[in-house]
Amino acid sequence: MTRKRVAVLISGRGSNMAALIEAARHPGYPAGIVLVVSNREAAPGLALARGAGVPTAVVDHRAFSTREAFDEAVEAHLLAAQVDLIAHAGFMRMQSDAFVTRWAGRQLNIHPSLLPSFKGLKPHQQALDAGVRISGCSVHFVTPELDGGPIVAQAAVPVVDGDTPESLEARILAAEHRLYPLALTLVATGRARLEG
Repeated sequence: MTRKRVAVLISGRGSNMAALIEAARHPGYPAGIVLVVSNREAAPGLALARGAGVPTAVVDHRAFSTREAFDEAVEAHLLAAQVDLIAHAGFMRMQSDAFVTRWAGRQLNIHPSLLPSFKGLKPHQQALDAGVRISGCSVHFVTPELDGGPIVAQAAVPVVDGDTPESLEARILAAEHRLYPLALTLVATGRARLEG
């Protein structure tokens, strides 16, 4: 079995990145994490990646005048690492349509809601404000529409009385750490793929 070469894009703590790195350590897992790229030099996830022996790169978005120029700089690292798939793990940057098109069907994102509900920022607060009894997380293919690509996998998490955005986030995050490695397996093995 040839393992798919995966780059993880992060902006912060990298807990989902860490879950993917851990999954990739198991023999027989169909993907290997070969690169972690962050748009923030201070992202705590970079230290986690380095500690796990994964090469890292920082591409500071503030150094670029356009989204396209930033994407091209990120892509240079991806191509140099011969990446097959990209996994967004708390990557807080919108990508240019051209970049998304070039990587169509090869980019995944994880979002802490049951999409298509509660897209964008503060999904935990959105869920509580809506009064739902079940929330969760979704892994989807990246498309130009924010949090709008076809869904690969989802996990449901109950909303309980007295939940705060923080308590709901903690329970959903635990589910994310189980779901993302599963979803990456589906895509890396071709059992889930983007068509059309």
